[in-house]
Order: sequence, then structure tokens, then C-alpha cells
Amino acid sequence: MADLPDALDTLRQNAWVGDAVLELYVRSWVLEHHGKMDAEMKTRFTCNQFLNCVGNPTKVEADIGVIYQRDGLEAAFAWIREHLEPLFVKQEARRAPRRH
Repeated sequence: MADLPDALDTLRQNAWVGDAVLELYVRSWVLEHHGKMDAEMKTRFTCNQFLNCVGNPTKVEADIGVIYQRDGLEAAFAWIREHLEPLFVKQEARRAPRRH
């Protein structure tokens, strides 16, 4: 079991990097799609509650970190665009005020 702390440390380190990549993607995405800074929207897109819809939040961030370190920023952004963005857009559409 001596490997467990090392595996956990590696997971956390990858997640730390992945979290930064996700933040960069989401901040740029919010500006591009919302037209202005919106910290609440950014938080909804990056929070553990949202990431939990895809999987364990630490693991999701670690996966992003691994992709970034292995294949670069655009590959990590492509993964976010494919796996997280559609779900976020769908959830945001449900948040929109309903007009009668």
C-alpha cells in the first residue's frame, strides 16, 4: 500500500494543473459567449457540483491536467469543449428565466 499516497499525490498534482487549464478555458469561454466577465457563471462551470455530473471532480480535473501535460493546451481545451461545455450549456439553458 506504499504506492497509494504517491498515486493520490499524482492525482492531486494533475488536478491542480487541470483546474488551472479549466479556469483559463472557462474564463475565455464566458467572455466569448456571454460578452462580459461573469464570475458566477464561471463558478457554475468550474465548481465541483457541476464537475460531479461528469465524474469525480478531482479525477475530471486530473484528466484535463494529464491531457494538457501530454498533448498541450489545445488538446485539453478540445476535451473540455467536447465533454464539459455541452452539458454546461444545457444546464444554463434550464436556468434561463422562463417567459410566459
